[in-house]
Amino acid sequence: MQRKIVPDVVREQKLAQVPETMTVRDAASLMAKRHIGAVLVMEGARLIGIFTERDLMSRVVAAGVDPDRTPIGQVMTRNPDTIGGDEAAIEAVRKMQRFGYRHLPVVQGAQVVGIISVRDLYAAVLDELEEDIKDRDAFIHGTAYGVSN
Repeated sequence: MQRKIVPDVVREQKLAQVPETMTVRDAASLMAKRHIGAVLVMEGARLIGIFTERDLMSRVVAAGVDPDRTPIGQVMTRNPDTIGGDEAAIEAVRKMQRFGYRHLPVVQGAQVVGIISVRDLYAAVLDELEEDIKDRDAFIHGTAYGVSN
């Protein structure tokens, strides 16, 4: 079975959406508190950016930027690539691999419905492999395929 991003990988997420005026320190604190690697930067209901651990390291720490005085709007990734919720999970894997992303916002139409991470995709792939093994085992042993004894 080919898994779709919504609902097979992304289910009822509590999205971390922040304004571009939030300081880097506050965004990093939110990320640490929620154990997440990225926040979605919103202007009302519109996605305008993403702020990730990578942005924090390369655009703030390595650049010597003051996290208490810098709004994430100055150091976020603007207009991030997205993926549709009806796309296959493998398409997210391909896009993330091709561009080196670890997080990808998920949209349906113009609405942000989630964010997918490499960790989410690992879990989905593991679930799919386990299902395949069970199906093959059932086929080999003649269970669940209508074989009567």
